[in-house]
Order: sequence, then structure tokens, then C-alpha cells
Amino acid sequence: MYGDTFSAWRADTAEEWHAYTHHPFVEGLRTGTLPRAAYLHYLVQDYVFLIHFSRAWALAVTKAETVEEMRFAAGTLDALLNGEIALHIATCARDGIDEATLFAAPEAVQNIAYTRYVLDAGHSGDFLDLLAALAPCVLGYGEIGLRLAAGRGDTPYGDWIDTYAGPDYQQACRDTGALMDAAVTRRLGPVPQDSPRWAALSGRFATATRLEIGFWDMGLAG
Repeated sequence: MYGDTFSAWRADTAEEWHAYTHHPFVEGLRTGTLPRAAYLHYLVQDYVFLIHFSRAWALAVTKAETVEEMRFAAGTLDALLNGEIALHIATCARDGIDEATLFAAPEAVQNIAYTRYVLDAGHSGDFLDLLAALAPCVLGYGEIGLRLAAGRGDTPYGDWIDTYAGPDYQQACRDTGALMDAAVTRRLGPVPQDSPRWAALSGRFATATRLEIGFWDMGLAG
């Protein structure tokens, strides 16, 4: 769907991936049965998450080896700060939660665990370590958006679904997948699965996927 590297890592962690992309929180978005309070709690925490996620993409600029990689990371950073976060601000504003309140929100422990894992992957590892930790969020939301758009009922969460199923986000997913494939080939060669690094990178992807499950759990509990 989004490139060979993503498909391989996804297959390596198939059970966790299904639990992430078919989580009860996700199904509640599709059917419209997700409590509004849980959705707003998730949006507040996702705003905090995206602040740290933006920092991770900024770190990717310093970890890149090519100008093309630097441009992609910088462009993604701009899209996060000036695009995706706007959905959270607008949605929460309609329910009386302003951006100052979002920025000051106490960070859930599941949020801390996930975002610091991603940042640590970048600080302690290289560009590939960081991409493996970032990929489940970027590409998982794209996959979830497409699935929910194809089978959703009458749900008040249509704006959320449309954002991630929409052509702009889907193109961003395809571009991210192409970046991952090129970065892996550049560093690990044409058969990356034969590299001694492959298992560790796949493990990073799997850990980030489990942390995504925890993030949905946090949202649903909220």
C-alpha cells in the first residue's frame, strides 16, 4: 500500500498491527458510538503528541544524509505544525477548548511513553531508527482512514475520517513510504532483509505499534 518497507514491517508485526488499526476506539469512530468525551480527551492528548511528533521530524532533518531527505522532513514538519494540528484546534474550539488550554494540558503517561520512545529512537539511533518509530503513526492513520471511509455509517466523526482518507494525507503516506524505501535501500542495500539491522528496525516498528495501541486505550478510557 505504502511501499515495500512498510509492507514488510507490517507483516512482521501483523497481530499488533491489527489490534492497532481495528481498536475499539477506531471502530467507535466508524460507527459513531465513541463517546464525545473520549474523543475530546483523545484530541487534547493528540495535540500534545503532535507537538512532540513535530520535534521528532525536526530531528529527522539533522539525521538525514541527503538534501532530499532533509527537504521531506522539513516539509512534514511544516504540514504538522500548520496543517494537521489545525484540525485539533478547530474541533476543540467548537467545544470550548482553546489552544492555550490544549498546550497546557497535563500529558498522559501513555503519551509520554510513546513520544519519548520516538525521540529516543532518533537521538540514540540514525535516520532509519527514527523512521521505523515514526511510521506506525503516519501510515497507520492513512490505512485506518481509508478503511473507515469505505465502510462508515452515519458518524459525527466524519471530519476526522475524511482528513486521513483524503487525497492530501494519502499522498503524504505514499511519499513517506517512498522515502522509507529509498532510505532503507541507501543504507542497507537492495535486499534489506538480509542486513543484520533489519530485525532491530522491525522491532522498533513493532514497539511503536504497541504504543499506538496504548494511545487508543488512553483515549477510550478518557
